[in-house]
Amino acid sequence: MKFSLKNSILLLGVITISNTSFGQKKNETSAAVVYKNQFIPAMMRSNIDAAKKSLIEAKEFIDLAAAHEDTKNSQKTLWLKGEIYASFLTVGMQSMDTSFIALAGEDAIATSAASFKKGFPLGKKYKDEINNAVIKKILMINGLAGSLYGTEQFEEAAQLYEYQAMYNDAIDVLDSSAIYNASLCYEKSSKFTKAAEGYEKLSKVGYRGTASAILASSAYRKAGNLDKAKEVIAAARKDNPTDKDLLLELVNTNIDAGDAAGAEKALSDAIKNDPNNKRLYYTIGTIYIDLGENQKAEDALTKALEIDSNYANAQYQLGAHLVGWAGDLNTNARKLKLGDPNYDQMIKQSQDAYGRAVSPLENYISNNPEDKAVLNILFQLHRNLGNSEKALEYKKKAEGL
Repeated sequence: MKFSLKNSILLLGVITISNTSFGQKKNETSAAVVYKNQFIPAMMRSNIDAAKKSLIEAKEFIDLAAAHEDTKNSQKTLWLKGEIYASFLTVGMQSMDTSFIALAGEDAIATSAASFKKGFPLGKKYKDEINNAVIKKILMINGLAGSLYGTEQFEEAAQLYEYQAMYNDAIDVLDSSAIYNASLCYEKSSKFTKAAEGYEKLSKVGYRGTASAILASSAYRKAGNLDKAKEVIAAARKDNPTDKDLLLELVNTNIDAGDAAGAEKALSDAIKNDPNNKRLYYTIGTIYIDLGENQKAEDALTKALEIDSNYANAQYQLGAHLVGWAGDLNTNARKLKLGDPNYDQMIKQSQDAYGRAVSPLENYISNNPEDKAVLNILFQLHRNLGNSEKALEYKKKAEGL
């Protein structure tokens, strides 16, 4: 039987693929040759058809090398596999051909990143190539993700930001910004569990202080996973027991669970565990303000001042709270119908609250005499209460600044 040149080449290919170590090294080399000498030049010429053809061929070679014991842990093979698999996304997006991207599998980017991650610590020979490849992928993906975010394609943007984080992880870099952006995009696309998982990962490394824990808990609440929401906040509060936003998030979680008693208990437990902590009472007072619990807010802030009468934050907050509360009472009273029996009572309550605001604000201004905003508040307070002389005194001080 006469063999043609074509048949000889095919036979040689079969023998090469079935060979042992030498054959596998040749697959590795062939993948590199096709990728560098055919695929990259085709892309530079914008010859997409040639680029697709050469990339498919390079993938066939690298898959053989990656499957064999002799080369699957080779740093060169892992570098090439990372490059080749990622290139399917590049070419597919450039040609708007999603079917081509699918040729590398649904998890092509994850496969690419995993190959880089496995190869990166194996030695110096291809470490720079892996590092440079990863940086190029990150820059490309970040730009694409930003474009998708700009057109409000949030779920797609989230996936790309996750890929960005994967590639950074491949070279031992925690890309907190990419994880945050992915979580934000998942939240905007109502994928609350995925958002929460990203935020929780950030909270464990202290990204943005306690804000990530709060975002994680809030996302878990939106996903209906209240137990997980409480768990995240409880973990964060171990190091930040007096953080207002963490405590407020815990309260909101209990409220969402329909557990008003649990919300109250969360605050009570905090006080019970640290009864002489002025900052804790201050925090709880501000939480009660947010919840519209005016009397409880006043009581908590007053308690903070009982512990430290010179606590400036509590002085200011108590005075400001009482002024706001009094103003609301006054406004609501004036909305009542003429002759309503509640009018006089509400006006009296308003004036009483204004009167109680004077002491903490005057104590505050004695140590902060150049706070013009508070001087003006004291001017208005005394004028409202009929203390003309005092009102004029504070007005002059404010104008003098």
